[in-house]
Amino acid sequence: MMAGPRDPPGGTHRRQQRKEADMGRIVVMNHVTLDGVMQGPGRPGEDTRGGFTHSGWASRSETPDDAVGQAMGGRMAAGGGLAGWLFGRRTYEDLLGYWNQRPESPFGPMLNNSPKYVASGTLSEPLRWPNSTLLHGDIAAAAGALKAQSDGVLAIMGSGELIGSLLAAGLIDEYLLMIHPLVLGTGRRLFPAGVHASLRLAGRVVAADGVVIATYERAGD
Repeated sequence: MMAGPRDPPGGTHRRQQRKEADMGRIVVMNHVTLDGVMQGPGRPGEDTRGGFTHSGWASRSETPDDAVGQAMGGRMAAGGGLAGWLFGRRTYEDLLGYWNQRPESPFGPMLNNSPKYVASGTLSEPLRWPNSTLLHGDIAAAAGALKAQSDGVLAIMGSGELIGSLLAAGLIDEYLLMIHPLVLGTGRRLFPAGVHASLRLAGRVVAADGVVIATYERAGD
């Protein structure tokens, strides 16, 4: 039997790299403290699970140069643009509910007009906000299919449990983290216990208030 042509050294790896380059990228964009807490950054009372009393901690840091907004906007515009948002149920309901009560803010219309994919085992369609699609069943498989079909950024905000599931499945490509000079000592962390990931620092900016805006990618990408 005649053998088929063999790949040149590294050929299989290069094909895999080209295949991954054609996919979208799942990018986590979250505020965290120095000790990794991501719970309730935005406003008082935002998330009191587990008796958490420090909600609103990110508002202690102010960025008059809007470095955080520029970093998030720049990342969403790059690499094919924003293909959509990935949310867990709690973040979806809280984020959309909050910003849709503030008509003066451009953030609400931006969220409404963008595709949103919501991981939930309790919600049912139709979902409350426009351009929303429910992901149920095997969430990692559903997110992987979205990633394969996309050529832009699938962004995640909040959604700690969803991040844990996708991280364990090796689906998160990048983290844009706003690291605040603050230690809380309590609260839900970005990285769950028992999950391992090797990352490399791809870029950083230090805002005027000491917030480090750091971009991490999977090591080896």
